[in-house]
Amino acid sequence: MARRYYTLDVFTGEVLAGNPLAVVLDSEGLSDDRMQAIAREFNLSETVFVGKPAQVSHRASLRIFTPAHELPFAGHPTVGTAVLLSLLDLSGKPGKIDLALEEKAGLVPCAVEVTRSDHGRATFVAPRLPERIGDLPDRAALARALSLDARDIGFRGYEPGVFSAGVPFGCVPLTSRAAVTRAKPSGEPFTNAFGELARGAAYIYCAEPLDRSHAFHARMFAPDFGVREDPATGSAAAAFADVIMRFAKPKDGEHSFVIEQGDAMGRPSRITLSMSVAGGRLTQARIGGEAVIVSEGTLHA
Repeated sequence: MARRYYTLDVFTGEVLAGNPLAVVLDSEGLSDDRMQAIAREFNLSETVFVGKPAQVSHRASLRIFTPAHELPFAGHPTVGTAVLLSLLDLSGKPGKIDLALEEKAGLVPCAVEVTRSDHGRATFVAPRLPERIGDLPDRAALARALSLDARDIGFRGYEPGVFSAGVPFGCVPLTSRAAVTRAKPSGEPFTNAFGELARGAAYIYCAEPLDRSHAFHARMFAPDFGVREDPATGSAAAAFADVIMRFAKPKDGEHSFVIEQGDAMGRPSRITLSMSVAGGRLTQARIGGEAVIVSEGTLHA
């Protein structure tokens, strides 16, 4: 059966930057194993399969696969798919549209602005409020896992931990951008440090961005998912909202932070994390970013 597909670059307004994404339309009839095999064929961080929604008021249901596993929720697939579906619905004409996407982690409301025939910006509400779900090993073990020195771990009271807004990440603060750049997974020590609660995903960050108008500089490693490094990770940014709540303690009101990712890979990505705080508690986390169509074609699978 011939199936339409598109590829997009996400969390960027320029082609050949950001995080590449494949979106397969007309996915009815595909088995789980077939979808996994197609994701391996594309060999991108994630591939999305668009299906009919369970409720007619929703725009679509999404299945999201890395080359190795299915995910219940992911940020750059949500942003990219929301932009693509809005481009198709509006026939590439500029405009704004709201839509709801069904993902395994829950319903994800999205607000999209189409700016030209191949480009738009989407912001979605995280399907779950982020929370800390566990601890990571001591700094020495984390340093071994990331090929760093224990002195590279931590800054301004930020501490490592496992955080999740639907997908867990081992979030590790590093002292400098230089330390973030030097970091790399180190095989068995990495698996030992991040392989249980964090399910093999490490999100490292510092408060020394390349652009002073941005807030954080980050990288994400998930070799067990078939993704040695991800250029942009919206689900990690959503989980990171609880990191900010715990260690920066923002006041009541609306807050916005731009997170840089992908620069070490030559795929610069910019993720906007917006937070609503009331009564000293996080009430909503939103992830926003741009996406641009790179290619389209027919999949014979």
